[in-house]
Amino acid sequence: MELPVWFEVATFVGLTVLLLADLAIVARRPHEPSIKEASLWVSFYVGLALVFGLLMLAFTNGTYATEFYAGWLTEYSLSVDNLFVFVIIMARFGVPRKFQQEALMIGIIIALVLRGIFILLGAVVIERFVWVFYVFGAFLIYTAINLVRHRGEDEEYEENAFIRRMRKVLPITKDFHGAKIRVTEGGRKMWTPMIVVILALGTTDLIFALDSIPAIFGLTREPFIVFTANVFALMGLRQLYFLLGGLLQRLVYLSLGLAVILAFIGVKLILEAVHENQLPFAGHREPLESVPEIPIWLSLTIILGVLVLATVASLLKTRGQLASPGAPSVDRETAESVPTGGPEAAAAAESRIAEESSEGRAGR
Repeated sequence: MELPVWFEVATFVGLTVLLLADLAIVARRPHEPSIKEASLWVSFYVGLALVFGLLMLAFTNGTYATEFYAGWLTEYSLSVDNLFVFVIIMARFGVPRKFQQEALMIGIIIALVLRGIFILLGAVVIERFVWVFYVFGAFLIYTAINLVRHRGEDEEYEENAFIRRMRKVLPITKDFHGAKIRVTEGGRKMWTPMIVVILALGTTDLIFALDSIPAIFGLTREPFIVFTANVFALMGLRQLYFLLGGLLQRLVYLSLGLAVILAFIGVKLILEAVHENQLPFAGHREPLESVPEIPIWLSLTIILGVLVLATVASLLKTRGQLASPGAPSVDRETAESVPTGGPEAAAAAESRIAEESSEGRAGR
């Protein structure tokens, strides 16, 4: 069954309006959301994803709905893992707490645009070269092995080549100017450090997409489902950033759970490639019916089960440990006591996050 065109158009229009409204709300009143506010927003976006899956079930079929839920859960769990690096980026640049929402929001929109391009390219490649699933599958298994090998190592953030280039090319002010990305200083138009933060968040997320996009293509070949699962996974991510706080440090088995999920999807991709029996040097060949394909309902069950098990095991392992304030709030005191965005702020923030967070993330 094909996805109805009107359903796809209505979805894109609705999501665009929602994202623009969200951006307008953040821009109008920059602030640090309370736990209650963040909880309500996260609940709203999670509920919206669940309702969207039900709409897909009603207007399309159960397979598409199940593929969406499996893809959304996978992308959402990988996005939660990415929050660790977002925390470090914010501390690295000494971003004031009340302006972090806007930086996250714009960074997420940039990430969505870049992911959209990446998804379209991936869909074209898969349509023409089914054997690329061998490559995707091997890459996911390799990524899973690396996640297990590097468990327990502290997260680090290194500026990529693009960000380093921007620093050299753009005239950037020393300090932040609120949430503005461009100001006039000394009669000269200049960018603020906020532009570098936003670009860092967006491009870093794209790097994370190198494993998450192949993973979701292992669950569905519908670009529409791949993109919407990514949108729903990233929407509400900024509120989740403030909601989880130090709880992130208690998810000590999250990376292990993600490794299991990525390895499972990698095997699923390779089995599908073997089933299709298409190789670039062998010409057209009939599918190998004897090679089993993993059904999507089983994929959803395994993904959900692994995530629940990893979360419960993490919370039991760290039971009695207080959530460290070193997560998103690491720069609260720093931002109040040193010049915003200056080198001192970055150094102090980095020192604090290393001191307060290394123990909490040791299990990762």
